[in-house]
Amino acid sequence: MTDPIHILVLDDDAIFIEVLARALRRRGYRVSMAQSGMEAIALAQQDAPQLAVVDLKIDQESGLDVLAPLLACNPQLRILILTGYSSIATAVAAIKAGAWDYACKPLDADEILQKLHLEDSGIAPLSDVPEQPLSVDRLEWEHIQRVLTENDGNISATARNLGMHRRTLQRKLQKRPVRQ
Repeated sequence: MTDPIHILVLDDDAIFIEVLARALRRRGYRVSMAQSGMEAIALAQQDAPQLAVVDLKIDQESGLDVLAPLLACNPQLRILILTGYSSIATAVAAIKAGAWDYACKPLDADEILQKLHLEDSGIAPLSDVPEQPLSVDRLEWEHIQRVLTENDGNISATARNLGMHRRTLQRKLQKRPVRQ
């Protein structure tokens, strides 16, 4: 019997990594979780993973900064960079820095695994920057959700951080998310 594939998940969103790790474990993978670049590098040095899912923006760090140290632990490591705010420039930078692929959030566990196992489908790894970028309304919605999460759901603090009136924010939150 072979050892399960080891996946490292690096994201500053504790809920996201916990949900993703649970989904990956149910699929038979061994998962390590980190919420900072230093923690991820330390975990990789102890037990080199075969796959990694790295958020582009980790608190005040850039996920791109951990690529080289992670690849030093395992040169064959396949790293998927995830971002909520994609751009061609960051996609190119990620691929040049050694990432296997680049994808826009939200993705579920199956989509992440598909991105990390591209050779199984016969598709070469390419950046996942959509031909049509997200609409301004959708970007605004996602940004509001991220700031709201950072403020633990506190509407007043979120409104202050976004520089808008609390009632305006409440009206925006009552609407359904804008489709891509």
